[in-house]
Amino acid sequence: MHCLEGQSFPDSAGDVFLLQGRQKHFFHDLRIIELVNVLYDPDRLGLPERELRKLHGYCAMFMLEPKHRKHHRFSSRLHLQRRDLVPAIQIIDKIDSAFTAHDTGWEITALKSLQELIIYLSKCYTNSDSQDATALLRVADVISLLEKEFIKPWTLEDLVNTANMSRGNLIRIFRNATGQTPIEYLIGIRLQRATNFLRNSELPITEIAYQVGFNDSNYFSRLFRERMNASPREYRMKYS
Repeated sequence: MHCLEGQSFPDSAGDVFLLQGRQKHFFHDLRIIELVNVLYDPDRLGLPERELRKLHGYCAMFMLEPKHRKHHRFSSRLHLQRRDLVPAIQIIDKIDSAFTAHDTGWEITALKSLQELIIYLSKCYTNSDSQDATALLRVADVISLLEKEFIKPWTLEDLVNTANMSRGNLIRIFRNATGQTPIEYLIGIRLQRATNFLRNSELPITEIAYQVGFNDSNYFSRLFRERMNASPREYRMKYS
């Protein structure tokens, strides 16, 4: 039995849990158990978060599921069948070997294998067949779609249709995962892309606004100042 966030649930071979921050968990009523722990700090490793969020399995497993598992009574967790568990263990063994060998370039090898593991588990989650996991994957589709096609003039109604769920349910799950509504999240992506243009190009500000999906450069500048505490021009002068 696995106790996490104050509730206990039975575990079986192939169950995968993502624990974040200082979440407390323990096991009880143990019989035969073998645990594999992979601990990492994403803030220190510089993982390609932007690219990972284009995988809807990553969005579902690493962003959505940890915040909804208590509500789902853990039914949304990833469970690997034996055929899927073997490749995961092989990747973990590569991480372990890199630390054990500790030869030249071991950090790069370990980090590469960690990214391989994250991507593999994300793809496995895409094939989850539980009803609760499917609901999370629908919201994850919206997140990954916004990450990939942020220039498109999305409306909330478009995203509701994409997720195939009610407006209220989409907004609730989305806000629980990201702290924002889908449209607020989209604006954040666009403004983040705009900062890259301001830092690394000489494009006019009006052109940058169009490049990241805004049709009105004045509206873009106002939102940019609200989020970044500086106008696009001031930001460019400070960071270019």
